[in-house]
Amino acid sequence: MFKRKVYDKLKNWKDNYAPKYAALLEGARRVGKSTVAEEFARNNYKSYIKVDFANITNELLKVFDDIANLEVFFLRLQAFTDITLYQGESVIIFDEIQLQPKVRQAIKYLVADGRYDYIETGSLISIKKNVENIVIPSEEHRILVYPMDYEEFMWAIGNDTYDRLREFYKLGIEVGNGVNRKLMRDFRIYMAVGGMPQAVDSYINGDNFSMIDRIKRDIINLYIDDFKKIDSSGLIGKMYESIPSQLATNKKKYMISQATGKRKTNKDKQRLSDLIDSKTVLPCYNTQNPNVALSQTKDEDTYKLYLSDIGLFTTMIFKASARTSENIYSKLLSDKLPADLGYLYENAVAQIIAATNTDLYYHTWKKDDSTHSYEVDFIVQKDTKIVPMEIKSSASKKHESIDNFYKKYSKHVGEMYLFSQKDVGHDDELKYKPLYMLPFVLEELIGRH
Repeated sequence: MFKRKVYDKLKNWKDNYAPKYAALLEGARRVGKSTVAEEFARNNYKSYIKVDFANITNELLKVFDDIANLEVFFLRLQAFTDITLYQGESVIIFDEIQLQPKVRQAIKYLVADGRYDYIETGSLISIKKNVENIVIPSEEHRILVYPMDYEEFMWAIGNDTYDRLREFYKLGIEVGNGVNRKLMRDFRIYMAVGGMPQAVDSYINGDNFSMIDRIKRDIINLYIDDFKKIDSSGLIGKMYESIPSQLATNKKKYMISQATGKRKTNKDKQRLSDLIDSKTVLPCYNTQNPNVALSQTKDEDTYKLYLSDIGLFTTMIFKASARTSENIYSKLLSDKLPADLGYLYENAVAQIIAATNTDLYYHTWKKDDSTHSYEVDFIVQKDTKIVPMEIKSSASKKHESIDNFYKKYSKHVGEMYLFSQKDVGHDDELKYKPLYMLPFVLEELIGRH
């Protein structure tokens, strides 16, 4: 079991919200929801029952026919599982709850009964077909579960440099060229492996990158199969697979028509909504007038999409070939891939920001007397100020967009950052930080999550 931050969020739920609310762990498939739920139950309760609706026998499913009669339901559930429940000391886990909407609706009554605690896990929770004809219970304490962030990845692989990095950050000093190169290589390992627990486990076990890549391709194919179950046209999968290529061409926004190969329809808008609700992608919205209320000025029709996991993104970039070769991964780790991979680093940053439960925003605007545009990659809010961030794949010192952003919106801007492979430094108001220090910047801006 990997150390996961969501475990502490479950502890907070148990201490402050249970038994009046069930915990709902929501996230994409294969991010570790079930594993952490069961580990938490094992360590914090006298007993627990886990019901996996993705792998359930007809006999156990029949137990839920009498869920309205709680006395009968609890007796039959204990008899079938041969597990004793203790009032106030047991928890029931409903795994993949979206597959049984009526059971999810019954959470209201189970929670009101008060005898036991409840943890639900689910993917595709908000998809329309999974909530039709039910009243969604208000007695759910939602906890989003993301792929492992960079800190969790470092914990998993036993790399103990992370806390020392935090000290470097607090001191605001350079780490030095040699150390910086080593730390950037560590960060690129995270970009290559990603935060899906199966891929991380494979890396820890010493598997080569071809094997790790195969695991990631299986997850991508699983997602695409899920999308076909939601919409048989296969267009949601095409929207998903189009993300890297659209970012690679440096487009100012995601184009549904480019993904589907035809004019956008109202049905496509629903498909996009389902794709976002699957939690396999991260939407980043253009804010039309950046100020302290970013959400109020976002353009719902102008957005970019990133993948929720950088490892899957890396695999998908090279998905045209039958497998991503060891040679490609070797070049990625040594920073010798010939292509401009700025969008790869952007996706890594998007994932790290999103893992703090922070919405993603960017801003683009036309240059004066030009057909070209300026663009600031990400904007984060801190108290009454906004913090623009520019992402570079190299150690480039060019930062025309963020400079002009500051001139235009200086009264709203607090700090400004350029994240790249370059060591710590600054250029007037603009702070240079290596990409691996982004989590510490976010801790300072929005707190630790």
